[in-house]
Amino acid sequence: MELRHDGISDTDVLNAIERVPRELFVPDAFAAHAYDNRALPIAAGQTISQPFVVALMTQALKLNTRCKVLEIGTGSGYQTAILA
Repeated sequence: MELRHDGISDTDVLNAIERVPRELFVPDAFAAHAYDNRALPIAAGQTISQPFVVALMTQALKLNTRCKVLEIGTGSGYQTAILA
């Protein structure tokens, strides 16, 4: 996985990224690019963050099973799905 090469080492984060199908969170027109490491447009002029940014932010949180996260401005819901 490219994310490992880029410095993402948290196995829980890597497993979450592998389990959550990103193509479900982007418009059909961009589904073929869902796994490109780039931001993609979603509704209301917003973007879904690139996979590396999602992984980096999630890893930086250093979450454990006792943690709770309040995500505001979730956009597509992809980051929320990764956090779940």
